[in-house]
Amino acid sequence: MIKIIVVAFMLAIVIALGSGLVFLVRDTGDERRVVKALTWRIILSFVLIGLLVLGYYAGIVQPHNLGQ
Repeated sequence: MIKIIVVAFMLAIVIALGSGLVFLVRDTGDERRVVKALTWRIILSFVLIGLLVLGYYAGIVQPHNLGQ
């Protein structure tokens, strides 16, 4: 379940980043929509990081020992 939530958040972040790019290219002189799209990307990124940290402390998310 947590993997689905993480993937959904990452997909939403990529969509917000893509819409910011589209607004940047199409809207000349009016950057309000670009700023709004990139603000959503930052908010979604912080929420995702917060959920991962909370999941780690709750024991839902376990780190991998890839280096050993």
